[in-house]
Formats: sequence, structure tokens, C-alpha cells
Amino acid sequence: MKALLIATCAALLGASAGMAETEKSEMNHSKMDHSKMDHSSMTMSAEQMEGAVHTMATLNSIGDGTANVSHEPIPEIGWPAMTMDLPVLPEAHMMGDASAGDSVTLMLIKGEDGMYAIGGIMAE
Repeated sequence: MKALLIATCAALLGASAGMAETEKSEMNHSKMDHSKMDHSSMTMSAEQMEGAVHTMATLNSIGDGTANVSHEPIPEIGWPAMTMDLPVLPEAHMMGDASAGDSVTLMLIKGEDGMYAIGGIMAE
């Protein structure tokens, strides 16, 4: 299972970086350090991991199961750059210390309802 999750994450990261480059998106994956994101302990299904996307963001605030973030465009899901509130999954993993104003990498997970939520936050 661990190998499947790691392989899935690697494939997603490669596909999203290639897609961003192909579409000449403003998103710059070269600044994202996914090597420090250990997805192996995350309690997510293979389907959730398959639909996961990563983006750079500024963490404006976090608390009570919600984070307000200003994220870069996410071409994989058709989102422009914006500031928004996103739910934080109860099992979301915080990697490093992140506080308001910090640059972070977000891992967004698509729920059964089709809505995205934060499954992981990695401080830059």
C-alpha cells in the first residue's frame, strides 16, 4: 500500500508539473519541494490520492477546521489564483511550523462531494 501511495504521488507530481509546463501556466512547480512531503502515513484512499493536487499558497489564517489561503493558479482543476477559505480535513498533516503570512505548499484532496479540502500543509 505504501508503495502504491508513493507511486501515485510521484505520478501526480510529474503529471501536474508537465501539465503546467505544457499549458505555460503561471504556476512554477520548480519552487515546490515535494521531496519533504511524506504521503505514506496519510489516511486517504487511493482514489483520494489520485485526485490530489498541490499548489503554492500564502497561509492567511487557520483555525476551527478552515484555512484562509491565497493560492497560485491550479490549472489541473481549472482554478485561477485567488484568496479563499478551504476546509481542513480532520486527518490533514501539518509538515513543519506554518503560521499566518507563511508560504506553504497545500495538498488538496477532492471529496466524494466533488469539493476540495486541505489534506496536507507543508511550510516552505
